[in-house]
Amino acid sequence: MSTATPGRLYELLPVVYRLRDADRGEPLRALLAVIETEVEAIRSDIDALYDDWFIETCQDWVATYIGDLLGLRSLHAVSTATLSERARVANTLGYRRRKGTLAMLEGLARDVTDWPARAVEFFQVLGTTQHLDHLRPGNVRTPDLRDTDRLELLDTPFDAAAHSVDVRRIADGRGRHNIPNVGLFLWRLQSYFIEGVQARAVADPSDGRFTVSPLGLDAPMVNRPQTETSVASLAGEENVPGPLRRRALYEDLEAVRRAVAGGRTPRPRFFAGSPVFSIQVEEEDEPIPADQILICDLSGPPVATPEGWPRPPSSRSYPRPDGSTVDLPVRVSVDPVLGRVAFPAGATPAGVRVGFAHGFSGDLGGGPYDRTESTSEALLGTVDWQIGVSRRADPVPGQIVNTLSQAVAAWNDQPPGTIGVIAVMDSATYRESLTGGDQVTIADGSQLLIVAAGWPETEDPETPGRRRRTVGRFVPDGLRPHLLGDLSLRGAPGGSRPGTLAVDGLLIEGRVTVLAGDLGRLRLAHCTLVPGRGGLRVNPSTADGSRNERLSVTLDHSVCGPVDLTDVVPQLAVMDSVVDAGGAVALSAPGSAGDVQRSTVLGGSVLQTLDAGDCLFTGPVRPARRQRGCVRFSFVPSGSATPRRYRCQPDDAVRQAGGPADQDLARARVSPSFTSLRFGDPGYTQLGPTAPREIRTGAENGAEMGAWNSLRQAQREANLRASVDEYLRFGLEAGIFFVT
Repeated sequence: MSTATPGRLYELLPVVYRLRDADRGEPLRALLAVIETEVEAIRSDIDALYDDWFIETCQDWVATYIGDLLGLRSLHAVSTATLSERARVANTLGYRRRKGTLAMLEGLARDVTDWPARAVEFFQVLGTTQHLDHLRPGNVRTPDLRDTDRLELLDTPFDAAAHSVDVRRIADGRGRHNIPNVGLFLWRLQSYFIEGVQARAVADPSDGRFTVSPLGLDAPMVNRPQTETSVASLAGEENVPGPLRRRALYEDLEAVRRAVAGGRTPRPRFFAGSPVFSIQVEEEDEPIPADQILICDLSGPPVATPEGWPRPPSSRSYPRPDGSTVDLPVRVSVDPVLGRVAFPAGATPAGVRVGFAHGFSGDLGGGPYDRTESTSEALLGTVDWQIGVSRRADPVPGQIVNTLSQAVAAWNDQPPGTIGVIAVMDSATYRESLTGGDQVTIADGSQLLIVAAGWPETEDPETPGRRRRTVGRFVPDGLRPHLLGDLSLRGAPGGSRPGTLAVDGLLIEGRVTVLAGDLGRLRLAHCTLVPGRGGLRVNPSTADGSRNERLSVTLDHSVCGPVDLTDVVPQLAVMDSVVDAGGAVALSAPGSAGDVQRSTVLGGSVLQTLDAGDCLFTGPVRPARRQRGCVRFSFVPSGSATPRRYRCQPDDAVRQAGGPADQDLARARVSPSFTSLRFGDPGYTQLGPTAPREIRTGAENGAEMGAWNSLRQAQREANLRASVDEYLRFGLEAGIFFVT
């Protein structure tokens, strides 16, 4: 791309004109500067037109038109935030050359849906009488009952056992094992890897037992997918974000130890390059080596009983090539299914840091994904104060502190009108409550952002060779800090411009409370306020000027416990979020104008007015004023009294039914069902396989109602069904199966 020097047009003028222009205050230079701006815009557009000739460099909207030149079928539009058309168009010619091959179908499914996929030809695992000229030694009719690893894979995408014929059609998901059938298995849950998480000790003081979840939950660990190295290869367990299996990891690490004992180079599947998890004792500088980790079943009695969880031995014996044996150390045992860690008897480290991946449907709640777009909306103005918080970094006066309370104290000393950032720079657990004397105070006209973000050092332009941290620069990606305690905040009363607080990217195991005062705005974005252990509350006050009468509360891409606002808070906005009260009242804001969009509300809702769209309400909805507002493309349970509804369920299904009996059946059928409603499960609030079509495709954009509307899962599935037939060999039929 060519670049022009500023003032280039002016320099092309003869000197005599430039001299006369200088005598008159350079009006000609100003005119040519405006013309030059337009010339550069045209030049940039011409350069972009050249880039748009190629699928690798074109703009996203151009990819569709290049696909039209190739004769590609039109598909449902899916947001570029989740899926781009570029990969499908770029690989079209390669797909057509390899039409009908298994690896090609797997790649097509991945490009069209952006979900990891595995393709299976079911005739390969069909029990048949074999011909002597075409022997398949691995295709045996009776499985080996001693091979527990293969037995665990029965009825999974990696099942290698021979099956009897199934004559039902695969297209509707019922049949599988037949000669013309091809199965496309998809993993919808994503894998989020977090490093430096503090494992939660089961006992206090520590007795050597921990959960990898900082919340103390039994949560399965998920694979950290490895990139496939060849377009002709098929995905294996190590390439997809599936739950980790005990047997597979046990065999992998046992092979590593046998190789070490025999003097050979180990070749692990799950611990090569980027291991699927790591365990590090707080006092040590390096993680425990993989060959010193034992995979165990640590289920048993509840975690609070000291006799629970079997402890691993301190060593195990392995044979050497010369016939002797060697004892190799075992420092820790891990249960990937329950997310538990146990050290040998007598080993009681004070703290443990883990790196592991957890599964979730998408970028919602506190998570280690990129939140740059969200943080750019949090503050209005230029940041003039910033401080970092890290448990591991050395303190730097005025820049880095080790506790959140120290950072809050430094913020509370700032003058009114300050725009500040508290950057939490690791994924550690902060056992402190920001209440009482440590509460957050927002002065008149001040803005504060508490964000999970790194604060990198950059080259100092004034002093070569020196590095410094720049105020206002932070990287909100890769971190999920955990606050184990409550957070209280107060807006200073009596001001003309009430301040604002934004919290972005934190996992908060406690209650967020707005104390009596005058706060202008509270924004919780990409945060998790653990349901059952915390929520959001605005304390009531009777004093004039201290009732938060100008407060606007926003929940954006967050998971939150019950929301309880006083009757004077005027505005509540919930967007792309989950509010979970466990069946009780989830949204209690009797004085608020509620704006709830693309959210799942697990519990009742009490508001002043309500505008809602693409939502799932599982409890009764009862706004006080029903003459204002509207509920659109949402599920509203029976017994709710809402403002006017448009295209809502089960209302539409009931209207289309016949008599009273059919209407009762429609109400019972059109009801949301979820994979799980237990917080901590990977499938939390994901619509289950039995969810009715009216809810799975009932949103205004044709996607599902609720918090996962932005994933456009219905459109992705429809796009795959529309695409796969074009690439199947004649006579074959494909079925789509969701693994997660």
